[in-house]
Amino acid sequence: MAGADLHSPLIDSRADLIETMARGAKPESEWRVGTEHEKHVFHTNPLRPVTYGGKDGIRALLDGMQAETGWTPFYDGENPIGLRNDTVAGGISLEPGGQFELSGAPQRDMHGTAAEMAEHMRVAKKVGGELGIHFLGLGVTPLWPVEQIHSMPKSRYGIMKPYMERVGTLGTSMMFLSATVQANLDFSSEADMVKKLRVSLALQPVATALFANSPFSEGKDSGYLSFRSHIWLNTDAARTGMLPFAFDEGFGFEQYADYALDVPMYFVIRNGQYVNVAGESFRAFLKGELPQLPGEKPTLKDWEDHLSTLFPEVRLKQFLEMRGVDMGDEQSVTALSAFWTGLLYDKVSLEAAYELIEPWTEADREAMRNQVPRLGLNTPHDRSTLFDVAAQAVGIAEAGLVRRNRRNAEGKDESIYLAPLEETIRLAKSPAERWLEKFHGEWQGDVRPIFAEAEM
Repeated sequence: MAGADLHSPLIDSRADLIETMARGAKPESEWRVGTEHEKHVFHTNPLRPVTYGGKDGIRALLDGMQAETGWTPFYDGENPIGLRNDTVAGGISLEPGGQFELSGAPQRDMHGTAAEMAEHMRVAKKVGGELGIHFLGLGVTPLWPVEQIHSMPKSRYGIMKPYMERVGTLGTSMMFLSATVQANLDFSSEADMVKKLRVSLALQPVATALFANSPFSEGKDSGYLSFRSHIWLNTDAARTGMLPFAFDEGFGFEQYADYALDVPMYFVIRNGQYVNVAGESFRAFLKGELPQLPGEKPTLKDWEDHLSTLFPEVRLKQFLEMRGVDMGDEQSVTALSAFWTGLLYDKVSLEAAYELIEPWTEADREAMRNQVPRLGLNTPHDRSTLFDVAAQAVGIAEAGLVRRNRRNAEGKDESIYLAPLEETIRLAKSPAERWLEKFHGEWQGDVRPIFAEAEM
């Protein structure tokens, strides 16, 4: 096992694959909320993307953030590619096109999430301001094509990019142009995981519609309200999508493991280096039959790495990751986690949400997923539109947050963080639709004003 992670045991049996996910189960008293978000970065005067190097590049931004936070840098070769918060978990990392990501620490409630977000943006804007770096809260870079975005020096992306170009038409757009918000939530048991996974998968298109915030591509109206969501439909069918098998009778950890085993691999890490195994089978790896590592069998760390390269609308690891929405402003980032917390962490709301989605067929769910990128809240559904479902879902989430009764210093509960969604419901227009009104109106077809108006 030359060069393998000596601290990670070899996989002995199929049970090890299942246990990797099952050991995430925890009692309700230990449930937490984790929020991850990716921000685009740009310079002004002239308006342009940010490079990695140079006195005003991403590396300088990381150095400044390290000085402000005291977090520990981690490297790919000699290049710092992120910061690790050794105190409470979480940290900062870079997406392929320099999207600046915060992986938030697990928070007890939405008040903690909001405070974490506010502090992160305070520090990021302070450091970024000194470098002339600005942050943009949109689901897709609105002006530049892939070819104009600077690539970050991360070995895994050197493996992913050519593979993406082989298996889909917009994989590199996903890597270099898109930005998302992700909410991570816990489960108490296999049955609890299944119910939460089904609810969140079925409602993921609804969340996409509510948070739609990427209507532009290369300076033009893309024809989509969530161009980011459209990109994901054309990235890699083997590792994306709505996981229809999750609604089959008997679904659980074992069936998810079977799905993961059939998703082609990207890489294996040995001696701190990425070994390109793109397209190979983890099942072959279990037999010691990887051509690149003949005779070598995987460790549990290899399996965990592989699980992290699956990109369905909801991803199962040792918690559930909600992956369906566009990046937005600071309030929208917190609203995303509030939405899922209200739906999934209150028993009454979870049951109500399950009853809402239970009649839907696989065809219903797929139709919503396929139409939402273009139509958003106007997607047809059950003789009406997704707007009606979205209004119900926001109401169910709000009731759940009220029942949780987690209050801040001013005595307000977590439902205050749903304000951006309540505004969307009131206007019956997503953020994307509001941007399009400006683009075709006061901006007179010029997308550049959005860099000021959507700056975080």
